[in-house]
Amino acid sequence: MKFQNFLFDLDGTLTDSGPGIINSILYALQKFGLPAVSKESLQSFLGPPLIDSFQHYCGVSAEEAETLVRYYREYFTEKGIFENSLYPGIRETLEALKARGAVLCLATSKPEPFAIQIIRHFQLESCFRFIGGSTLDETRTDKEEVIAYVLEKGLLRPEQTLMVGDRRYDIEGARKCGLQVAAVLYGYGGREELAAADYLIESPEALLEI
Repeated sequence: MKFQNFLFDLDGTLTDSGPGIINSILYALQKFGLPAVSKESLQSFLGPPLIDSFQHYCGVSAEEAETLVRYYREYFTEKGIFENSLYPGIRETLEALKARGAVLCLATSKPEPFAIQIIRHFQLESCFRFIGGSTLDETRTDKEEVIAYVLEKGLLRPEQTLMVGDRRYDIEGARKCGLQVAAVLYGYGGREELAAADYLIESPEALLEI
């Protein structure tokens, strides 16, 4: 096995969280009094930090974006967090990697308490040595910052670690932290967006062949 450590993204990599995220966004926009954004823009919310996406796609100020994030979480914490499903083959792949002796960690721009709750919901907590995410006050949302935060725990040696994600933010963050990247083509990023990755994989099981 070329890599002894694997650092996974969450949304679009382990789980199809799109329905819950999109419904939470629509709830926030409606409560704030903004019109719904296009389907293409909604899809673009999947990956980057929420506060940045609200500012970019809705044309609001940073302060207004913070209010939108608060409204988003009202729906997400009650319903959206569970409008979510594991991608086929994820559980089996994680268990197979762990059985081979690999150390698995998670790095997501989603707030860490939500990420932990999702991993527990799918009964995957035994697969991961550490689950790292952003903070609830929207600091440490940049993917590079989250990856660096996980690496600081000392569980992963960068030269032996493969980042696994589905958006360019995962590739860029991993590169800045000295990691190689496997980009998944079944998530939210397209082949063109992910072309700079070291590996492109079409299924979770393909990780077992790297």
